[in-house]
Amino acid sequence: MFEGEALGLNAMYATKSIRVPKPYKVGPLPTGGSYIIMEFIKLGFSRGSQTVLGRRLAEMHKAGKSEKGFGFDVDNTIGSTPQINTWSSDWFEFFAEHRLGYQLKLALKQYADSSIYEKGQRLIKNMRPLFEGVVIEPCLLHGDLWSGNIGCDENDDPVILDPACYYGHNEAEFGMSWCAGFGGSFYNSYFEVMPKQPGFENRRDLYKLYHYLNHYNLFGSGYGSSAMSIINGYLQMLKA
Repeated sequence: MFEGEALGLNAMYATKSIRVPKPYKVGPLPTGGSYIIMEFIKLGFSRGSQTVLGRRLAEMHKAGKSEKGFGFDVDNTIGSTPQINTWSSDWFEFFAEHRLGYQLKLALKQYADSSIYEKGQRLIKNMRPLFEGVVIEPCLLHGDLWSGNIGCDENDDPVILDPACYYGHNEAEFGMSWCAGFGGSFYNSYFEVMPKQPGFENRRDLYKLYHYLNHYNLFGSGYGSSAMSIINGYLQMLKA
């Protein structure tokens, strides 16, 4: 977990776009467990400007590219759930297999939830039209951008931390927007740097679904009903 976090922090740090704590060392503890040492940043009492955060995040997405495709050099974690980052040249296949598909299998294994699994698989098989006409480049993503992972330093510059990094569709970064508090000024400044792609609104809940499924697998039933609601909405939209 710490190795994946350190590699993600280093990748974001290298883009010279948004402030992140620089990691220095990761290793095992002699008594068991492990540690990570990183730069100390004294955080302020607010999250700073939404406008600056949106622009800096877009600059990171624009600067952080990968010639290997979609994925990351190591598997890491989303919360405490394993996040599989095997490289793929096709975003649709990567997202279907390693994001939605993986979470659906966990739900089936943990809760024997055949309903959400079967409907989720139907969605996966029918969701490709949502990506038609979209140019998708591998962008470096923080991967777990919710309010607890966003702060600002003493100069009110935004700081992001505790990542679950991988290279993916930039829109997937907004999958935790339901508990991130992004407002209109955030999106306006973001899309000035990374222009909005056609069909963005129709894909927003799809990227939220990955995180709702993960929360279901981590925390239980309430998130399962939210995930099922998104799945049912898409099945109706796609007539699947």
